[in-house]
Order: sequence, then structure tokens, then C-alpha cells
Amino acid sequence: MPKPELITKLAELAVKVGANVQKDQDVVISTSVETKVLAREIVKQAYLQGAKQVHVLWRDEFVSRDTLLHASLETLTDIPEWSIQRYQHYVDIGAAMISILSPIPGLNKDVDAMKAQKAGIAMQKAISFYREHTMGNKVQWTIVSEPNPIWAKQVFPELTEEDAVEKLWGAILDASRVTETNDPIKEWEIHNENLLAHNQVLNNYNFKHLHFKNSLGTDLIVELVPNHIWAGGGEIAANGVYFNPNIPTEENFTMPYKWGTRGRVVATKPLNYQGRLIKDFWLEFKDGKVVDFDAAEEKETLRNILDADEGSRYIGEIALISHDSPISNTNILFLNTLFDENASCHMALGRAYPMNIKGGLEADIKTLEEKGFNNSIVHADFMFGSEDMEIIGLTQDGQEVHVFKNGNFVI
Repeated sequence: MPKPELITKLAELAVKVGANVQKDQDVVISTSVETKVLAREIVKQAYLQGAKQVHVLWRDEFVSRDTLLHASLETLTDIPEWSIQRYQHYVDIGAAMISILSPIPGLNKDVDAMKAQKAGIAMQKAISFYREHTMGNKVQWTIVSEPNPIWAKQVFPELTEEDAVEKLWGAILDASRVTETNDPIKEWEIHNENLLAHNQVLNNYNFKHLHFKNSLGTDLIVELVPNHIWAGGGEIAANGVYFNPNIPTEENFTMPYKWGTRGRVVATKPLNYQGRLIKDFWLEFKDGKVVDFDAAEEKETLRNILDADEGSRYIGEIALISHDSPISNTNILFLNTLFDENASCHMALGRAYPMNIKGGLEADIKTLEEKGFNNSIVHADFMFGSEDMEIIGLTQDGQEVHVFKNGNFVI
């Protein structure tokens, strides 16, 4: 376990920089029983910051697993009205959202993947308004992590459980820019300035499409939606408050044009989805849609993602991250998308972010869809960056610009 002052620093970072909780604002913390140390400190720091009331939504991954194994599909897909109303209440009061992740990769490998998918879809549909609220940046939200012994042992199998947890704690804190001697809040101010400057460079190019190629078999063209906006680092919520959605983050990302992706992409890291690890997979795109795919492990889980709804075979995000970057240079496979996606170029199957197109935060979904926005109940990020990735951007006037060489930004 890290020193208490490091836990306090991470909790302060989540409250003051991540969610940027305002005085007399309610806060909702979504967490698991694995993360009680950090959750308790975040509750404390939120109140010290002036929060009106902090609501903690606890879950237990093992209880969830047994529920998926033994409850009927009818029960799993019947979302009670009180549960829906609870989320509506949080939307109505404008609560800031803080999620604490602590995955247990592979926990649900024996669960019927289709059953889990249908249960997840039922919940997503029931509280779709809540997802629209957060992904549309109507309020501040952020995600942080705390290790658990099972996850830590999978990341560092050569270590004892105690040492693995200690090392994973260290990796999480380092990636989050929290050390014993620094001021993390100041570090994040500088980091945000650097990311925003890179966003501006990419926005100035106004690329029509990006062409990705590497030796692993990726040969993919991703057309960008007209009037796209590159983002990354801090964002401004509809209530005017500046916040940081992800701790950590290293990405610059934007919105693909729904029907404009073509070619093949090969994943370079496993995807942990609903407690299952999808490994060594590739996707083939035509006119924006996945038309063929394969995976060495958990192919059916990948199929369930792709078949979730009409939009789940299209992509909603494309993100660029240099191979030579802080999280990538740790050479740690975190088995947690929050960290692994910030070590590698990645894309997301499913829903796009309205903020990535001019006027998107004010527009309704139908208007966004007419412009090439992909709508879906799914948003599943997967990593495909590599040390030899080459990216060539095509500008609106037909000029080719090298964006990446040898896995890294050159603009």
C-alpha cells in the first residue's frame, strides 16, 4: 500500500482536476468493493472541496458474476424503475461523476457471453439518457483506478501478490503524475497545455483522412468527419466548468466519418471487455463497417460487441499517441483500457463523442448522425499502435503530410 499522502494526492487530483467539483455540487462515485481505500479518500476530499452530498454506488464484481451465471435472462434484462430514477436524479441535480476502475480480467470467462451482452444492452438502453449526459459533457466526469490483488498478479505474474499490488500502485500513481515530491495539480496544468497545443496543430491541418500502416498488417484509411475537432486533456462541460475526463491521459482524439473507414486494422494489445480478454484480433472495414474479423481468443465476445446494435460495427473515435510516451515506455500491459489506450494509438467501436465536431455539444443526435456521427450503445476502445506505425494525413486540398514515423508524432 502506498503512503497515505500519495492516496490523498491521487484523491485530490480526481476531485480538483478530474471532476473539478464545485462548491455545493453533488458528486456520484461509481466504484467497486476492490477500491474502498481510494473511494473513501475521494469522498473525504470531495467534501473538503465543498461538495453538497457525495453518493457512492458500490458494486462487487464477484456478485455480478454469480448474478450473470445464475439469474434468468428475464431477470437480468428487467431493469427496475427505481434504478432508472436514481440515475435520472443524478442528471437532474447536475452531479459530478467520478468512476474508480479496478478490473478483474478473465473473471467472466465462464459466463454465457450472449447472456452478459443482453444484460448489458438492457441496462444501457434503460439509462441511455445518463450516457448521453456524460459523453455529451453536460457535466464534469472523470475516471481513476486502484489496483486489486487479482488484477495485479495478472499484470505482474512473476511477483508475490503483495509485491504485485505494490508495483501496480506505483505504476498507476506514476502514470497519473503523482509522486511524493511533486504537485500533481501543477503537473496537470502543464500537461494539459501541451496536449491542447498538439490539438491545435492537428486542427490546423484539417485532415480529410488518415492512412495507418505497419508491419503487423494494419493498412487502414480513416476518413474524418467534416468540421471535426481534435481533443485531449482538459475539456469544458456545458456548465462552463473545466475538467479532465481521464486520469491518466496522453491522447489526441477526434471523430471519424461513420462511412469512411476502409482496410484492415490489427490490434496490438488485448481488449478486456465484460471480464473477458479478447486477444490477437483484427478487423476488416468497408464503407465504414466491419465486414470481417477474427480473434485468437474470445472471438464470440468480439462478435457480441460488433452485433450489439446498428452502430457497433462502425467506429466513433480515432486517437493518436506516440509509441515513445510515458505509459508506453513502462512496457507494462495493464489489462485496463484506461491505461493501455494511453500507451497506443487506438480507436473505438461504437458511439462517437459530440464534442469532436463543431457545434456538436449543442446539436441533437439526429442532426449529428446526418453529419456522419456514429451512434451506438457501445463504446469499446482497442489498441493498434506500434513502434513502426506510419500515419500519412491527406489535407482537404490533396497534400500528403507525415503525421507519424516510426511510431511517433513528427508534426
